[in-house]
This record gives sequence, structure tokens and C-alpha cells, in this order.
Amino acid sequence: MSRAEMDTLGWDSCDVILVTGDAYIDHPSFGMALIGRLLESQGFRVGIISQPDWLSAEPFRALGKPNLYFGITAGNMDSMVNRYTADRKIRSDDAYTPHGEANKRPDRALTVYSQRVREAYPGVNVVIGSIEASLRRIAHYDYWSDKVRRSVLPDSKADILIFGNAERALVDLTHRVAAGEPISSIRDLRGTAFMVPSGWKPTPEWVEANSTRVDTPGKVEAHPDPYEMKMKNTEGCKTDDADSTVVAAPVEPAVKVIKIMSREERREAEKEVRNKTVVRLPSYEVIKDDPVLYAHASRVFHLESNPGNARALVQAHGERDVWLNPPPLPLAMDEMDGVYDMNYARAPHPSYGKANIPAWEMIRFSVNIMRGCFGGCTFCSITEHEGRIIQSRSEPSILREIELIRDKTKGFTGTISDLGGPTANMYRLACKDKRIEESCRRLSCVYPSICSNLGTDHSKLIQLYRKARAIPGIKKILVSSGLRYDLAVRSPEYVKELVTHHIGGLLKIAPEHSEEGPLSKMMKPGMGAYDKFKELFEKYSKEAGKEQYLIPYFIAAHPGTTDEDMLNLALWLKKNNFRLDQVQTFMPTPMALATTMYHTRKNPLRKVTEDSEAVETVRTGKIRKLHKAFLRYHDPDNWEMLREGLQRMGRSDLIGSGEHHLVPRHDAGNRSLAIAERRRETPGPNQLAKKFGQNKPRPGAAVQRTPVARSTTGRVIVAAKPARKGMPITAKGGRK
Repeated sequence: MSRAEMDTLGWDSCDVILVTGDAYIDHPSFGMALIGRLLESQGFRVGIISQPDWLSAEPFRALGKPNLYFGITAGNMDSMVNRYTADRKIRSDDAYTPHGEANKRPDRALTVYSQRVREAYPGVNVVIGSIEASLRRIAHYDYWSDKVRRSVLPDSKADILIFGNAERALVDLTHRVAAGEPISSIRDLRGTAFMVPSGWKPTPEWVEANSTRVDTPGKVEAHPDPYEMKMKNTEGCKTDDADSTVVAAPVEPAVKVIKIMSREERREAEKEVRNKTVVRLPSYEVIKDDPVLYAHASRVFHLESNPGNARALVQAHGERDVWLNPPPLPLAMDEMDGVYDMNYARAPHPSYGKANIPAWEMIRFSVNIMRGCFGGCTFCSITEHEGRIIQSRSEPSILREIELIRDKTKGFTGTISDLGGPTANMYRLACKDKRIEESCRRLSCVYPSICSNLGTDHSKLIQLYRKARAIPGIKKILVSSGLRYDLAVRSPEYVKELVTHHIGGLLKIAPEHSEEGPLSKMMKPGMGAYDKFKELFEKYSKEAGKEQYLIPYFIAAHPGTTDEDMLNLALWLKKNNFRLDQVQTFMPTPMALATTMYHTRKNPLRKVTEDSEAVETVRTGKIRKLHKAFLRYHDPDNWEMLREGLQRMGRSDLIGSGEHHLVPRHDAGNRSLAIAERRRETPGPNQLAKKFGQNKPRPGAAVQRTPVARSTTGRVIVAAKPARKGMPITAKGGRK
């Protein structure tokens, strides 16, 4: 990180210099550490410039000019999600910065850092990556400027963009540049994107599939009758019986005999064609002003996301094209082990001294066991970055990391705070048939129902839990990652194992809503699955003799949500005695399917046309606040807004002081009584942390557990248990 460290190592220069918007923490949950150690293991000298002052080019000269390239990333989160709330307000802190200090990275950090690097060293090779690059690799709707922006490639002027989990592409690219190959000629790596002249193709045999227009009904021509025998031209034929010497021309058979290909031969032929086909998306200039074509492009993009059958994509930006190669192939288990078994210091860089870095405090005792998610939730960006195919570590690799935490991580008291990943219970789950997986184009393996080809056996995860608990010196293994409960109910044995041994008093799950309208736009299961899981949870908690609570959390103002939907959810919360403290308002993140719905009011989950399904979308600040207020119906600060909303909806019958009412009538006495009651009933955050043995998080901080980044919708929740029996549960938490 400094010239002094280079001198100590005897380096006159670095081969690769990585620039990041995060503090440098040498741990596999932080992208720059993972990439840095990976390149180091390949024999390259790596420097890291962490959170540079972007107001001048000088900080980018700190380590000199790299021999190969600058690798630029905004950090573990998209910089706009990191800096702004769902209400477009600047956040007061940054979990990835020492002392949680805010404003240590610029807006659109990837572009700003790249421009400063070009200013510092004109002509240097620039490679961009991380979640901000992944989510902005094509033209996309940007919530913070409320417009469609270009791909980050032309804005940053980078030589190449690496998206998704980039280990293979990065190692390949670095070795080829080191061997003297110009970076501008490296065009065959999966998981990369780059700018090319309009109409460019890798080789002449490539064909282009034009998808720049939506399909519309047109005239259907009648098919010719194959059995109708007609002479197209009889003028030259002699049929005079007097001239018997004329021989009639031979007639071609009506049906030609063709070779029937086997299924395997056909599959290989189709694969060969697919590998030489590029799909042309509508251009940036078109979709920035045409919501229907934007929705169409989004649908095509997501349908081309399975590495097994995805084709290359191309999108015009002015006179040049952004070319995207197919997504990277998932890492095999031994490759995943290699990534996580590298020699990490598992600590922040010494230059930070004793500074508190919130994100580090939250993951220092956690272990990531897998990456990817096949849930396909439309509001989530995991699949756009990590993909739908689960990549799991081996059991020995995971157990070794637990032992390393026990032996080397300062402050460890015997509790692993999380054994999980983007989804806690997808470890080693996969399609039953590799050939089916490679040909599948479903956006979700679990919606609208769990695919019959999906393996849902949790036995390997149960076995991992048991072996992890048995390690000497380990007192408790907690599971704090998001749980896919519709999968969990397929394995009651797993639910029993989880509830009996791996919950610290509270388990957070995400129904997200109670109503079918918004759930269908989220691609989430109905409340029936939640009820079934709740039944199992309570049954096994009772058998274990434990007082434990299930805490659901929800999204307000998601596309497809009406005022009535939010009212029904509020009534469900009241009926089930839930009082939520911090709640999440939908935030449109780049390239997510729900963001497409928000921007276009079209549903990309189905075929998009001018008159295809319209999606109810809450855009105005007042209605978004009302939807959020419904989730906090018990808060006196929201009563006036809720009363106005209920009166407008014709539901004044829900205003009053009875058991069936949602909010009281305007009464200062009611307000004072409610505030006093809330203070009396609700334990403070420090009490909760002490009572349940959970660390108190900084408000709004996000946990990133995957190697490069988890998702812009990573969650952190701390929930409160009732102060005494019969009191309502209060949940406290937030999401980024």
C-alpha cells in the first residue's frame, strides 16, 4: 500500500495496481484482497491504492506506474447504493471505511477512478471490475439521476471490463498481457466486455441475431401444400404422341430422404451455432427514450445469463458497440477451495491502526461456504453478478477456515457469527442433470414453484453443521445469512438442525410481502410457505426447550404494489403482533428486473410488446412514504399520514381505538400514551445485543460475504425479542 512497503519487499515497481473504494482488509470477503492474493499466487507483484482522494491525480501515482495494468473497482458495493438511501439522501456513514466515515469515495467511483488513472499515466492499461462494473455493463436505468445511462465502458474509457466472479478471466488476462499480448487484442475471454467498431465480429463466420425490435403480430403467409403436384414450366415438354422419341425429363421426388440426427448430435450442432452467434440489443440511443424497448432489452439480457447456453451480446453506443462475451463458467469445488485457502492475513491493513471498520467487525468471525443464488428475486442483483449456479466450497476447506479463525483472529470467543453465503441453505444444491442445467432458460429454479429437476437434499449441509460444531474450541455456530424457507421446508431434518443448534434466539427470513400482486413481480413464494416454515420452527423450538422468535421482513413500494396491498400487509402485521422498527423501501438498482418494471411500467418476466402487461409502479415520494408508513403502522409519527391515506382509500373504518383499528383518531393523549408504551415495551439495541449475544450493527451497514461482492441488496437485521410474555415483537434492521 505504500512505497515504503515496496522498498521493504525489494520491489522497484508493481505488476498490477488495484484501486478500490473500500478500506483494504486482507480477507476473502473483500474483493480486492481476494483478487490481490490470487494474482500474488500467480507470481505477480500487486499494489493496492485504497480510498484515494479523487480530487487530483497525485494519489494515483503513489505506487508508480504498473508494468501491466491498473485494476479499478468501486469496492464491495455499487458506489451509488453505498452513498445514498432509497430516498436519495446521502448516508451518514460507510461501513467499508475506518470509523464508518462517510464520503470517502465519489459518486460513480468506477468512472472517476478510471479517469484519474488516465490523467496520472496516459496510455496505461485500465481494467475495470467488481459489482459496479457488473451491474452497469450495458445501458441501464440509473435511479439517482432518473435516466438511462450508457454502459460504464465508454464513460470510464477502460480497455476491458470483467464482470461476475472474475478469477479465471483475470488470471488469463494478466498472463497474456505479461507475455506481451496487447490488451486491445484480447477478445475471447468469457465474462469480459469491451468497446469495438460498429459491426465488428471476432471471425467472419459469426452471425448476428437481431433483437432490436419487439415482436409484433403480422401477416401470416399460407404454407405451400407439399402434396400438391404442379408443373411450374411445361413449355419445353413434348407430349405429342406422334413423336414417341421424346423422353420426359426425370421428376424430382416430392420428399427427399434426410439423415435423422441423434439428440446428442443435434445438441452439439446447436451449441456450435450458439457459440458463433451474437444477439444485438436495441441501442443506447433508442432505449434511453423508449421504455418498451428498454424492457425488451432487459428481458433478452436476463434470458442470456445461463453460462451453459448464453450467447454473446452487443449494444450500439453511438458509432461504436459494447460487446459482451457470455458469462463466466462457474468455478469447480477445488477451484473455490483454492480461492479461499490462500494466505490471507484475515485483518485490516496495519496502516489503519486500531480504527474500527464496521464491515470488518461484522464478518471477522463469519465463513462463506458458497456463492450464487438460483432464487431469481427480481429486486436482487446477486444473479446479475454471481449467477444462478451455486458454487460451493468443500467441507475440509470450510472446516480449515473455522480453525484459522479460532487460532488467528483476534478477539475470537468461540462463536462463528455466520456459516452461510448469499443464501444460507443453497450449499451444494444443483440441477439433477448437467445437460438440463446447461439448456435451461428459467429465470428462477424456485418460482413459480420449485423445479422438479432441482436437487433439494440438505443432508450435506446438515453434515457440515455437525462437523463444524464438533471442532474443539468452537462453542456455537450461528447461521445469519438469508434463508430460503420454501426450500427449507422440503427438509424438516434441516429445519430441526437449524432451530436446535444454530439460532441465537432470532431467525430472520424474508417473505417480502403478504399479497400475490407484488409477490408475483418479486418472484417470491406466497405466505403458505412461510406458514409451513413457521409451524416447523415453533415445533422444533419447543422440542429443544428454547424461546426463539421468527422475524419476517418486508419491502415497501415494490413495483406491482398497490395502496391496498400495503394496507393488507399492515393488517397482517397487526394480526400477527409484529411491530417493525427499521424497514426497507424498494431501491431500483442497475439492471435488476424490478428496476426495469419501475422505469418502464412493463413486465419483463413475460414477452414484452406495446400492449403487454402494465405494472403498477409507485414513483412519487409521498406514496412511497405512505407505503413505508404502513409497515410502521404503530409509530405515532406515521399516524397523520396513514389517516389521510385511509380516508382517501375509503377505509375510515380502520381509524379508531378498537382492536380491529389500524391507527387511532387524532388525539394528543393517544400519541403520548403510545410513545410511553413503546419506550416501556421495547428493549434498546445494547440490551438486545447483550441478551442475544449479537453484535450491535451500525445503522444501515451492509454485510458482504461473497468473494467480490454479495449484492446491492445485502441485508443486516438485528431483531428484538418481547420484553415480557404477551408483548408484541419488535424488529430492528435495515437493508442496503
